[in-house]
Formats: sequence, structure tokens, C-alpha cells
Amino acid sequence: MTIERNPGMALNLDWIESIQVNKSAIERRAATLGTRRSVKKQNQVAWLLKAITLIDLTTLAGDDTEQRVRRLCAKGKTPLRHDLIEALGIADMQLTTAAICVYHDMLTTAAKALEGTGIHLAAVSTGFPAGLSPLHLKVQEIKESVKAGADEIDIVITRKHVFSENWQALYDEVSAYREACGEAHMKTILATGEISTLRNVAKASMVCMMAGADFIKTSTGKESVNATLPVSLTMIRQIREYHERTGYQIGYKPAGGISKAKEALVYLSMMKEELGNNWLQPDLFRFGASSLLGDIERQLEHQITGHYSAAHRHAMG
Repeated sequence: MTIERNPGMALNLDWIESIQVNKSAIERRAATLGTRRSVKKQNQVAWLLKAITLIDLTTLAGDDTEQRVRRLCAKGKTPLRHDLIEALGIADMQLTTAAICVYHDMLTTAAKALEGTGIHLAAVSTGFPAGLSPLHLKVQEIKESVKAGADEIDIVITRKHVFSENWQALYDEVSAYREACGEAHMKTILATGEISTLRNVAKASMVCMMAGADFIKTSTGKESVNATLPVSLTMIRQIREYHERTGYQIGYKPAGGISKAKEALVYLSMMKEELGNNWLQPDLFRFGASSLLGDIERQLEHQITGHYSAAHRHAMG
């Protein structure tokens, strides 16, 4: 399926101001997502394999090294141990993660390691994680990362624009980032744990989509509160409304705090129920994660052997 890229649109403040969020209803719906049904046995295996293809395998630590990034890229290229691939009979799937996500400084190393694989290369940018650098430096940072090989850029918004409801300033900022990205797809991080209310989340989501975001993303992973189901429901319902009114499909990326396979299954079911099967593909849905892959691998081994192995047997490299 070919996804037509979101070109953005003029800022519609009447639309933004009309957005309302029923917090109680959102929280009730979120509370039922993990309890209404479960996926078992071979169906669970299929869903977990799908989840692997949607992972942005990420390392964003201050002590990152070229060796660590090369190991991460190797894991992205072969996300399951060979014995598990053989036992599951999926050698012909050529299973990989969707992307590798790193700081700008590690792009050259990652680009070389991923050459010819088809795995996307994402860079966090615009003064990640706080986003408080001067605007011209943030725009230049994007351009430098694209030049270094990133085909996806994860940008962070200036939170104060949301606090002050200065939607024009937020729109102008994100539009400038989109222009700097060029052909690289832009994932717009809202830092939802820091923008207070679900109504703020909904409005900021819509402004970013109007400004040309290809994806909207919950978190940097550095906040005290990262991806949650109520926030996710709020954001994907704005995606649905944007699609209904413009015809353009926007991607969604929950990031931070999703470390268990069981949680990934809940997010997959939510996307299927709220947006449909079209959104269960890497062009429209990603997990921003590092430890999630290890737990998925552990769960798949349990499906084969009936036993849970130690977590250290499922390292990232």
C-alpha cells in the first residue's frame, strides 16, 4: 500500500479551538483495552512478529559508542536468534525492525552498518530532548542529519507554545522543520508527559499535522511520564479526524515505557480497532523502544519451548 505524504495545510484556528476531549470517556476506554480480549498461541506469534517489524530500535544514551550502534544495527537486521527463526519456520520472511534511531553523531556509523538493508535510519533532532536551542540551529541540525544519511527525523516541539496556546508559533516552528526535512519523513514529538492535559495533546497533535508532520509521537523517552493509553487514544483519534477531513493518513509512534510484549499487543489492538488494518504497517505505526524487542523474543521462545528464558539471553547485541 502506497501512503500519499501529508503536505500539510493552512493553520485552521477555528478547527483547533473546536477540539474537545472527554477525559473520563477516554480513560474508561483505555482501561478496557487490555482486558476485553487476548491473543493466544499462533495468533500471538503472528502479532508479535508484526510488532517486531514496527519497532524503531533506539539507543539515545550519553555513553553511546560506535560499537554499541553497530551491535544495535546488527540486531535490527536479525532481530531474532537463528534457532528461534528456524523453530518458527520464518526464514523466508527476512524479518527486520522498521528503523534504527540514534543521535546525529552516530548517523555515519549506523548508515554504513545498514547499507542495502532497507531499514530506515532515524535521527533525533532540534535540540532533543528539551528542544530549547535557537530555532536556526535546530533547523540546521535537521539539514545536517539528512545530509548524513537520516531518512527520518524525530523532532521535538517547543512546549511553551502549547502552554500559552500560541498555535501559530507552534505551526510556524513545525512547518520550518518540515521544510528542512525535505524528502526525509518527520516524526513530531509532543512530549505529552509535559504538556499537562489531554486537550493540549489533542490540539498540539492537530496543529502538527496541519504543519506537515508525517508522524506524531508521544515522547522523547526522557520525560517522567511517556506513552500512555489515554494519551495514545487522544492522539490517534485526532489522526482519524485529520484523515476524515483531508484524506491524508498520518502515522503514530508511542515511545518510552513500552517494554513488554503484552503492552505491544494492546497497542496493536488499539490501532486496529480505532484506525483499522491500514495503520498496522511501518509507514503508519512505530514503537519507539529498546528493551521491547528483547521481551518479544523471550515470549516467542516461550511459545516454542513452553519455558521462559533469562532476559540476558535476549540482549540487543
